[in-house]
Amino acid sequence: MKYRTFGRSGIKVSEIAFGGGNVGGILIDPDDATKRKAIRRALAGGINWIDTAAQYGNGQSEAALGWLLPESGAAPHLSTKFQLDVEKLEDIPAQIEERLKASLARLKRSSVDLLQLHNRIGPKPGGRVMTVEQILGKNGVADGLDRLREKGLIRHRGITAIGEAASVCEVIRSGRFDSAQVYYNLLNPSAARRMPAAWTGHEFTGVIEACRAHGVAVMAIRIFGAGVIATDERHGRESILVSNTTIAEEERKARAVLEAIGEGEGTRAQVALRFVLSNPDVSCAVIGSSELRHIDEALAAAERGPLPAATLARLEALYERDFAT
Repeated sequence: MKYRTFGRSGIKVSEIAFGGGNVGGILIDPDDATKRKAIRRALAGGINWIDTAAQYGNGQSEAALGWLLPESGAAPHLSTKFQLDVEKLEDIPAQIEERLKASLARLKRSSVDLLQLHNRIGPKPGGRVMTVEQILGKNGVADGLDRLREKGLIRHRGITAIGEAASVCEVIRSGRFDSAQVYYNLLNPSAARRMPAAWTGHEFTGVIEACRAHGVAVMAIRIFGAGVIATDERHGRESILVSNTTIAEEERKARAVLEAIGEGEGTRAQVALRFVLSNPDVSCAVIGSSELRHIDEALAAAERGPLPAATLARLEALYERDFAT
C-alpha cells in the first residue's frame, strides 16, 4: 500500500480508503462474518482510513463499525458525515452536534477524525442543497464544526463537494474546511481539468484546483460510477448524484471506455481505480465493495499503480468526441 498526504493536515493516508456506503453495502447487507472479514482484509492490506455516514443504511454502517473496529484491535482514521434538514436551520451548530452525538453513539466512540457535511452545495437552498452563506455565515456549518473541534469531538472538517461547482469552490477557498469528497472518475474527470467542448456531463471544473491551492485533501468518490463502470450487473442501489446524465448514458460511456482501453490493464474496477490514482492531487480513493473479492481486486490495482500514459491518451480522444466510437 502506498500512502499520500491528506491535505494540510500532514496525515499519511492509504491511497485507498474503505467506503461503508449504500451502493457497495458490504457493511450493511451481508452477515456479520462477512463484515468482519471485509474489515480485517482491508486493514491487512494497509488501508488506514474508513469512511461512513449516518445515512448509510440508516445508521447500520456506523453501527457495524461500532463493534467491528474494537474487535479488530486496529485504530484506522475514521470519517463520518451528517446531513442537515434544510427546512430547520434555526440553530445549525446545535443540529450538527445532535447529528454527531447520534453517530458517535452508533460508532461507540468519543470522537472521529473527520466530520463532513453531506448536503449538496449550490446558489439556492432547497431539497438537500445548502448555500454558501448557510455554510460559511455566522452560526453556519463552519462555525458549528469549529465548536465541535474545540470540544474535542472531531479533529478535521470536511464537505461533500457535490452541487454547483462555483459554490463548492467558494466554500473550499474559504479555508474553513480540511477535506472535500470530490466526484471524480474516468467518465467524469471534470473536477481536475477543463473538458473538451464535445464532452457532456455535470461540470465540476475548478474543484480540485481549489483544493490544491488551499491545502484541502481530495477524497475521490464515485470512482466506479455507482458500479456502472465496474460491472454490467445492476442491483437496484445505483443512484445518480449529478445532473446531465443517466444510468443509460453512463453505461454508453463505460462501454466506449472499455473498448478503447482493451485488455491488459486489469478488470473494469481496477482500470477505474488506477485512473483515479493516476492523479497526484487525489489524497485517497474511496472504494465501495459488495463482495470480499472486490477488496482484493482494489488492493491488487493499487499495487499496479497509475494507468500508463498511452492509455490515458486514448481516454483523452474519447472525451474529445463525447465517447463516440
